[in-house]
Amino acid sequence: MTPILVRSHILGADFRMTAALDALDRKILAELTRNARIPVAELARKVGLSKTPVALRIRHLEEIGLITGYRAILSPLKLGLTHVTYVEVSMSDTREAALQHFNAAVRAIPEIEECYMIAGGFDYLVKVRSRNMADFRRIMAEKISSLPHISNTSSYVAMEAVVEQTFTFG
Repeated sequence: MTPILVRSHILGADFRMTAALDALDRKILAELTRNARIPVAELARKVGLSKTPVALRIRHLEEIGLITGYRAILSPLKLGLTHVTYVEVSMSDTREAALQHFNAAVRAIPEIEECYMIAGGFDYLVKVRSRNMADFRRIMAEKISSLPHISNTSSYVAMEAVVEQTFTFG
């Protein structure tokens, strides 16, 4: 069995626990990350169990928080969102209240696909998806530049996605 660290948030407190995953759990997770819409009967056939034990294992993986949800993965290219820009953000205030204020505001901008707090020469790295350079300039001027506690930004336009994938298991 492979131990996996699982974080659980119960009654306002974070708890860490280790979930022991056996080979069957790993196979189930690998199949679900490839196709979350796979019927339980087909999944059971692929992992070598009957439907009921597979359904119970899936429910357990959901209950311990290892599976956090199921969603459709949209194609940004088919939606016309072909322009990717990474923005380095430096903050004028890095006290906890300022960071929380920034975090809440950045979550409200739908064009921001990802945002990471960074340890290094700047404070946040933001991935912005837009239709083109003019659209990015509008997002930058109207939304990103007005985020709280920003002192400066630097932008880097992606020319090509060499690897772009969602997290998979197995």
